[in-house]
Amino acid sequence: MAAKRKSSAKAVARARSGGRSGWLWGGAAVAVVALLVVVIVVTTRSSGTKPGAAPPSTGINNPPATTAAGQDSAPPWPAPQDATAAVAAAGLPMLTEEGTVEHIHAHLDVLVDGKPVGVPADIGIDATRGSISPMHTHDATGVIHIESPVQRAFTLGEFFTEWNVSLSADNIGSLRATGGKTLRAYINGKPQTGNPAAIQLNAHDEIALVYGAPQAGESVPGSYDFPQGE
Repeated sequence: MAAKRKSSAKAVARARSGGRSGWLWGGAAVAVVALLVVVIVVTTRSSGTKPGAAPPSTGINNPPATTAAGQDSAPPWPAPQDATAAVAAAGLPMLTEEGTVEHIHAHLDVLVDGKPVGVPADIGIDATRGSISPMHTHDATGVIHIESPVQRAFTLGEFFTEWNVSLSADNIGSLRATGGKTLRAYINGKPQTGNPAAIQLNAHDEIALVYGAPQAGESVPGSYDFPQGE
């Protein structure tokens, strides 16, 4: 009988010891989790990145390109099949969401021998990868959206590289300034000189590229009726 009492006492002691050990291990695990949470919060605050936000890309801080690289082909010019590659060629990053630090819109008209050439939708948008350039088009209206996570200048040359259409002072695609035909650039109806690829896009600019033989009294778009709120 005494042996049974001693055996029971030992079992109780072991159980109590095991309970204290389990409690201690459980408390240590809670403390480790709490410490990790503190580290994550401090790191996030110090980096200035909000949870779920697209981190600013280092590539976007490069000086804006003042030239354009693309195909020498005849219009119409569709949006490139590989938007990510075209955007990389322009020196711009692909983002997981539109930026909000700079948000402006400009409009582009392209006229060839007096006829409009469409600016396609989804330039700078890779639907397959779910990514978007800070400079892009959503539709075929010619409105260029700049929605960037940083404040910087964007150029027409960068846009044409995203479009994969070559552009210089003497050509647009395969259209060359020869045989009495020229390429003229206008901003808000005012003629520009030099390489049109160097034109910087500003809020509500109307940019017109006109190719063909100059005509007396030819009509050049000088403004665009942007939708309210754009």
